[in-house]
Amino acid sequence: MSKIVQFGENVEGYTIPVLNEREIRAAAGILFMVMFISIQQAAAGDFTMLKYAVVGFLADMLIRVLISPKFAPTLIIARLIVRNQTPEYVGARQKKFAWKIGIALATTMFVLIVIVNSYSPITGIICMICLIFLFFESVFGICLGCKTYPWFFGKDKLQYCPGEVCDIKSRHEIQKTSWNQVFIVLAFAVFIVAVYFLFGDFFKVTPFDLFGLDS
Repeated sequence: MSKIVQFGENVEGYTIPVLNEREIRAAAGILFMVMFISIQQAAAGDFTMLKYAVVGFLADMLIRVLISPKFAPTLIIARLIVRNQTPEYVGARQKKFAWKIGIALATTMFVLIVIVNSYSPITGIICMICLIFLFFESVFGICLGCKTYPWFFGKDKLQYCPGEVCDIKSRHEIQKTSWNQVFIVLAFAVFIVAVYFLFGDFFKVTPFDLFGLDS
């Protein structure tokens, strides 16, 4: 039974249970895609897919935390996707805390949208928070929920963070950003704004069917 209900894997060379960050990021990408499409459908007035997505999201998180991450459907799919990539081990403790936050958000959504069958600014805000959390995890490899772990348990208990951010003392030369690079980003933002004002009306014109397939 202990082999089934277990959070994290015992890997040689690591003193605490760990998880594969590559699988977690891939699973976050899957959930982000499903939630994003569902929210888009809800914004158009059809909440059906969002209700299914919320139920699936909550069930997946509950399996991760209450049973074991290795039995969570999205993490199993993610493992198949990244099976040829070298694992990147991260501490399981902070991930469990982050996923508990996910359970709290998903439970609130389940009650309000599925059971009560309602929507409000509360559900909108929670949806946005979930998308931001999933986006940062899948794209940047930054676990925002993990960032709050030291607020409650202290930073000294953190081990094996993604990208070794718990241990890094100074940035490598390739990680540093010069003022010239910052200026380029700002100039690019100004460029996009200029394009909006100069070509905004032109861009609003609906494209025509080049090959006439719709006629």
